[in-house]
Amino acid sequence: MYRFLLRPRWLAFHLLVLLLIPAFVFLGRWQFGRYEERSAASERAHANIAAATVPLAELDRPGASVPEAVKFRTVTVTGRFDQAHELVVRRRPQNGQAGFYVITPLVTADGAAVIVNRGWVQMGPTAEAPPEVPPPTAGEVSVTGRLRPAETEDNTGITDRAGLPPRQVLLIDTAKLARTMPYKLFGGYVELTAQQPVAAAAPDPVPEPDLGGGGGLNLAYAVQWWLFIGIAIGGWFTLIRREAHDLRAESDAAPATDALPAPGADQPVAGEAPATGGH
Repeated sequence: MYRFLLRPRWLAFHLLVLLLIPAFVFLGRWQFGRYEERSAASERAHANIAAATVPLAELDRPGASVPEAVKFRTVTVTGRFDQAHELVVRRRPQNGQAGFYVITPLVTADGAAVIVNRGWVQMGPTAEAPPEVPPPTAGEVSVTGRLRPAETEDNTGITDRAGLPPRQVLLIDTAKLARTMPYKLFGGYVELTAQQPVAAAAPDPVPEPDLGGGGGLNLAYAVQWWLFIGIAIGGWFTLIRREAHDLRAESDAAPATDALPAPGADQPVAGEAPATGGH
């Protein structure tokens, strides 16, 4: 009854199902791994934001790199803003508007500097036109803000390029910026949240980081792929049982059909006597 399973079209169907099952397992495991990574990153970010404020020098130093483990930690640093080397970062929308981040080196007492993202300003008539930027506070300033790793093409997805208008950049890449500065730069940068003394005028503050749902969507996708395994197997068996049922029904109907006499065969015609062997 089940010899039909060896027919070419059924063999192709078996192969398709046997290929889909490990593919769904792999995709489910990949999404679950993303869920674990994002959940861990979200938990770490929440913990870092809630952690006590520390001096910048405890977590970063000139020429170093800031690890993801301390991303969003609140730090303090004191120094003087160097407006002469201030830059703006292109393609940074905020509140649905195109604009720039304003990054200004803060030179510390030991001569090194840290890049401070002072906030956001709206784009001018064109992206090439210099935006209107409130000047930084003169004199010594104590800055408090979120420590961020340097931006790169890999961790932002933004492709850097040359040929930009003067004093414009696409990435807050401290290693690259250090080559244009007259002092050493700390490895990360600080996203300003407060300063003393308070600035008379300042760019719009950068919003708090969106930490997302911790990978909940990836978990849903993982469960979805694994459910597809059950659907594939269930559909496989359902189609096999349906085919077997149809073949059995055809087999059962065949003898009954064969038992019926052919129309007009050896049937007497009304009003006629049956034929005899005589002449």
